[in-house]
Amino acid sequence: MKILITGAGGQLGKCFKQASLNYPGHDFNFTTSDDLDLSQFAVVGAFMRREKFDICINCAAYTNVEKAEKEQEMAYLINSESVRNLARDCDETGCTLIHISTDYVFNGKKDSPYTEEDATDPLNVYGASKLLGEEYIQEATKKYLIFRTSWLYSNIGKNFFTTIKAKAEAGETLNITTSQKGTPTNAHDLAAFVLEIIAENKLEYGLYHYSNLGEATWYDFAKEILTLMNSGTELNENNDYQTLAVRPAYSVLSKQKVQDVFKLPIPHWKESLKELYQKL
Repeated sequence: MKILITGAGGQLGKCFKQASLNYPGHDFNFTTSDDLDLSQFAVVGAFMRREKFDICINCAAYTNVEKAEKEQEMAYLINSESVRNLARDCDETGCTLIHISTDYVFNGKKDSPYTEEDATDPLNVYGASKLLGEEYIQEATKKYLIFRTSWLYSNIGKNFFTTIKAKAEAGETLNITTSQKGTPTNAHDLAAFVLEIIAENKLEYGLYHYSNLGEATWYDFAKEILTLMNSGTELNENNDYQTLAVRPAYSVLSKQKVQDVFKLPIPHWKESLKELYQKL
């Protein structure tokens, strides 16, 4: 397989790069926004026609939820318009598109895990721009897999895990919200899952939810990190922190469909976090 991975400079893209070492039989091409700017539609089209990839895994995204409220045009350009163009190019060249989306397409008013059939209703610009990207893909091509995921973290770059770890090591007091419930997801697990279904030739097209198992608040997540660190850092509940973007109060994703279709194990978030920490 000849596989393109866009957004290779970001957290998830870097996790895919690490995971790709386990699949030496495939021809991987990793591009950052400097190598391939997805908003340059003509350039992307020419590149896709020239290279003729079998699979494109799109990790390129505008992911700053707060800044998206102010930079709406940029968020939609990257998460929606560029995705539509990429999907059209994939369709034209016979390339399967694997796209990563988000739990933030939901409004969080449920109290049980969201399925792929549940109605979407994003509360913020980031979620709305990602949802529009999903819709554009479904209009442009039949050869797609969309994976909605949640609360991605890893040992790479800036994310909740690395931020909490750094603050704890610096002896800072932590004030973390309990007002949102979701599932922390190890980005390494998502990358490994996607590459495994490619390796096993299980490209069942459609929309799926993938996160680690279980659920937690951000406070629970922070507490588990501190426990693994054996840290005495002070941790307080704080639900008064004001954000520009509204977040869903509950965004746990049901993994029933993805487990039924692909039949691959998905670890619990606590187990995966522990394994990541032990490898540091």
